[in-house]
Amino acid sequence: MAIIIAGERSGVGKTTVTLALLAALCQRGQRVQSFKVGPDYIDPMFHRYVTGRPCRNLDPVLTSEAYVRDCFARHTQDVPHALVEGVMGLFDGASGRDDFASTAHIARLLNVPVVLILNCSSLSRSIAAIAHGYRSFDPRIKIAGLVLNRVGSDRHLELLTQALEPLHLPILGVLRRQDEITIPDRHLGLVPTAELSQLNSVIQRLAHLGATCFDWEKLLPLMGSGGLGARNQELGARGQESEFKIQNSKFKIRLAIAQDEAFSFYYEGQPGFTSAVGGRMGALESVARGIASGCARAIFGRWFSRGVCRGVSRELISKAIGAGCDSSRHTDFRRMWGTDVFV
Repeated sequence: MAIIIAGERSGVGKTTVTLALLAALCQRGQRVQSFKVGPDYIDPMFHRYVTGRPCRNLDPVLTSEAYVRDCFARHTQDVPHALVEGVMGLFDGASGRDDFASTAHIARLLNVPVVLILNCSSLSRSIAAIAHGYRSFDPRIKIAGLVLNRVGSDRHLELLTQALEPLHLPILGVLRRQDEITIPDRHLGLVPTAELSQLNSVIQRLAHLGATCFDWEKLLPLMGSGGLGARNQELGARGQESEFKIQNSKFKIRLAIAQDEAFSFYYEGQPGFTSAVGGRMGALESVARGIASGCARAIFGRWFSRGVCRGVSRELISKAIGAGCDSSRHTDFRRMWGTDVFV
């Protein structure tokens, strides 16, 4: 099976818990495939940094439900463990009317149990009302257990445990307030891995957290390979329509794809698709040379760091976009991403 790490809201510690579990498993020499719900580029960078394996996005808005099933089935075939990091709160999706594209939606699509993280700061017995509400809101979702985050003291933990006992929900992890383990963030998300010089030491502390703060006797059976084979066959059969295949290689399109410090926001599946149709990835200078030498199109992954973009030459971008392209056909870069990228 696999597990989905969900939160009762954003900022509750999903990424911290996910990275702690991934790092602890990798420290044990275990192979684990990670996934991220939704259109997120930065969290998957951290997953890959820890596991050494590409993290796969599960986004039914930009892809489809069939693709989500197929992606999960294909990328869990050769690993003993699988872990999915959710998005926002468990039931938060693309609309307030339903939970499409939410963590709960993905849990139902994949038939995977949920580990729910609760922020326990500033409450005690009320934690039971929150847990009960999340478990009963959609009976189709299986909540396999809880992770109690930001627990203040042994007495605080005692009160929380007593409150949760009648619900018979296993407590799979307990995290105390961890001021010394922080991953810097800014607007729109975490600071990307390439900008963090002390990331190795942070991951080591997270690995220790993962090894010591979770009930692995209960967690490992949830994350183990038992049942994944049959599940993959079922999901793969239901998602076969989403698989993309190049039928005739002589119609390949020559693409140049910018991938460097300034342009790095890509879904993991996108380079695989573009390479299938003739794409080659490289720094911006290489993209400019590639277009000038006959590439039909260029792809620029978005970047929100104004500090990085200030160092990118306006002339070089213009050359990369304009060289060899018919100005009446290519998309205006400024209209796609805004003129602030040139500041």
